[in-house]
Amino acid sequence: MIRFSMLKGATVAVLLMVPAIASAQSATGNDNTGYGTTAAEFLLLGANARGMALGGSYSAVATDVGGLNANPGAVALLKRPVLQGSQYSYVAGTTFNWGAVALPFGGGSSVIGFQLGTFGFSDQPVYTASQPDGTGSFYSVTETFMAVTLAKNFSDRFSVGITAKGINDNLGDVSGSAFAVDFGTHFHSQLGGKAIRFAFSLLNLGTNMAYGQEGLNQSIARSATRDTLPGQSTITALGVPVAYLTSDFHLPTIFRVALAYDIVSVKDAKFTIMGEFNQMSSNRGAFGGGGEFTADHIGGTGFGVALRGSYTYNPSLSYDNTGFTNSVTNAAYAKGKDTQAGIAYGAGMWFATKSGFQLGFDYARLVINT
Repeated sequence: MIRFSMLKGATVAVLLMVPAIASAQSATGNDNTGYGTTAAEFLLLGANARGMALGGSYSAVATDVGGLNANPGAVALLKRPVLQGSQYSYVAGTTFNWGAVALPFGGGSSVIGFQLGTFGFSDQPVYTASQPDGTGSFYSVTETFMAVTLAKNFSDRFSVGITAKGINDNLGDVSGSAFAVDFGTHFHSQLGGKAIRFAFSLLNLGTNMAYGQEGLNQSIARSATRDTLPGQSTITALGVPVAYLTSDFHLPTIFRVALAYDIVSVKDAKFTIMGEFNQMSSNRGAFGGGGEFTADHIGGTGFGVALRGSYTYNPSLSYDNTGFTNSVTNAAYAKGKDTQAGIAYGAGMWFATKSGFQLGFDYARLVINT
């Protein structure tokens, strides 16, 4: 009992120390972060509401169909077919739609899954310097990925998964495409009679995104007329057709390491705490922690509920706008920090029949800024 208590205490301590470890790593060494160097950043958005509510601590507990997007190694623990869809309302009227299906096979030792995600907006007016009130034309942005996942349990404690995905990016009259793979592992065992999970995952490792199509074809106008000899008619100069060349952009590769532990586990109810550190190619190291309470078979029925909450520290969200003065308006801006950025919370409910069919609904909200 003493040994188990010490192990449980050490596990909780590691979860609590994740923020300090991540902060120390971010504060040391030279800053060679590739800010603004990646395309298709919508790949970093959480796929389902459970993952959004748990923020940067989800990958260790992503044993539901959301694991197809967060950690393909965790989805190997699914024991029955699952179909799920979600819609995420993001900033500036943009929307992320995601759908997936996962199918266990091989006696439950393996899982194959398929997912589709789209992000963007439509029918936005085009403005130019010469036509500030609009040209009368409109443009749309649609970013899409399609993926297939294969996950397998290699033992009763360890599983691995790999995902292949194709990405297409349509930005008005310009488009690009790329290919990427995700790789994830998941270790699951018992500590003091309660479940503990440990996960590594590497996402969006692939080719660069190169853009082309009609939007890059332009005409550079020369002077309207050319000099002529006396007595000759005016000679009009035509524009020179050109095609702009764009640089390739990397995909937003991200590495995650996560740990989760059920600190309370009784019949039909449990409370799980979790922590995660992640490193993106386009940002500094980030970390998060969260908790999830679930209760099943309430009142002896097939009804269940879940409450979730998390906090994720991400340098791109938690900014410090140090006081400055606008040189044009002379307006002073106060120093402040967006301390609420990264807070997420949510809930879920479901009903399961005796035959095993289950229908559920999840909701999540992420505080981006205040």
